[in-house]
Amino acid sequence: MTTTLAHTPAARTETRPDTGALARVRALLPGRADTPRWIRLLAIAAVLLTAVTALAMAADARATRTGVNVIGHHTAPTVTATEDLYFALADMDAQVANVLLAGSDSTLATVRSTALATYEQRREQADADLQQAMTIATNDDAARQIRELLDKFGQYEALAADTLQLSDIDHGTAGQPSARTLDAYRAATGLVPDLLSRAQRLADRNSGVLSQAYQDSEHTTVAARTRIAGLGTLVLGVLIGLQIVLRVTLRRRINPALAAATVLAAVVLAGGFAANAAAAHQLTTAKEDAFDSLLALRQARALSYDGNADESRYLLDPAHAAGYQQSFFDKSQRLARVQARGADDYSGALDKALATHPGDPQQAVGADSFLGQELRNITFGGEQQAATQTLAAYQVYQRDDHALRGLAGTDLRAAIALNTGASNDHFAAYDKALVATIDINQHAFDAAIAQGENELAGWTARVPYGAAMVVAILVLLGVRPRLAEYR
Repeated sequence: MTTTLAHTPAARTETRPDTGALARVRALLPGRADTPRWIRLLAIAAVLLTAVTALAMAADARATRTGVNVIGHHTAPTVTATEDLYFALADMDAQVANVLLAGSDSTLATVRSTALATYEQRREQADADLQQAMTIATNDDAARQIRELLDKFGQYEALAADTLQLSDIDHGTAGQPSARTLDAYRAATGLVPDLLSRAQRLADRNSGVLSQAYQDSEHTTVAARTRIAGLGTLVLGVLIGLQIVLRVTLRRRINPALAAATVLAAVVLAGGFAANAAAAHQLTTAKEDAFDSLLALRQARALSYDGNADESRYLLDPAHAAGYQQSFFDKSQRLARVQARGADDYSGALDKALATHPGDPQQAVGADSFLGQELRNITFGGEQQAATQTLAAYQVYQRDDHALRGLAGTDLRAAIALNTGASNDHFAAYDKALVATIDINQHAFDAAIAQGENELAGWTARVPYGAAMVVAILVLLGVRPRLAEYR
């Protein structure tokens, strides 16, 4: 049997381009010879693109201005309040220790009364900072942290009040309170590390919020300039294209109204781009140049007061003196790190480091210390001198601390006199220099925030919207007479 195989030729398939979408687009476009429709199309496109660009510029300007405002008038003050809380809490305990150091000694009565007055001032300051932090808490977690801190603060206040009352009753001698007074103070000061740790965590959290707000604002300004460049290119391209169409088809060299519209659009686009860039620059100045220094300096001030309290605790409580000495050394290294083994040789190591780098203090202290961070971020007029003077005053204060520890084991009365006298004066001079450096950066921060907001004044609505209307009118005036020629 013979089987015949039928051969079916393979069907040929031709791939044709899908011209549906292209055809629809072509149908919307005028023919090459349809000049009136081309003029109308380009004119409408120019007006619509100008309107979209104006809306985008205004929205971006508002977003950038809001970012600057939030950083300058909300998040930064929040960080300042929480750093100030740390400082107030630290100095409260230092003043309680100073009251006990003065005791009932009549020659130290001024020290005692000043310490009591300062304690009350810092107590009110800490209470105000906590109340402010509560009113501006951004979420439930922050509010919970502040409530817990308020509870701990109340406990400390009660124990400190007991300590001061017992000191009045028992009339302990200078630096030698009664056993029950010392026990009460130990209970109070034992809460301080937890209080300060909570305050610092709150400050760090708020600082993180500010950093995130700054990054968000940076992204906003970059995106805004990108949009201005992209939309501006389209607007100018359409306006120039319209001018070319009129030039080629109607043999006119230039259309004055369209030329004016093009120039106006270019000026406004350039102005909006420049205003946004200027605001971004001011924001960078405020955050990186000023606020980063402010943060380091305020942390330095708070830590300095806590370290100063460690000196008084060291003299007041010999049983725990070694721990307070180590705590003072650790804080000194965080303030200005040098190659030192402990509190006994820190002052000498600092002197040696500064003598090794005369005229260049930033090389003398570690970059990871607070004063080291400030010395490496000098930006504003007078800041270098103020920061250098701060470090010099800190050096003098550290020399006093070294002398104080030498006296503590042999002449407690002399050590107390040094602590509450010359050393206290030198600490005040150091604090004054530190505050002067803070003020320079604070003024620069405030000025940069104000300038950043001013840079965008008018760009949130009036300028872009007004310019868009004028451009639309000029386009209409430019094409209407030309279209009339085809009627």
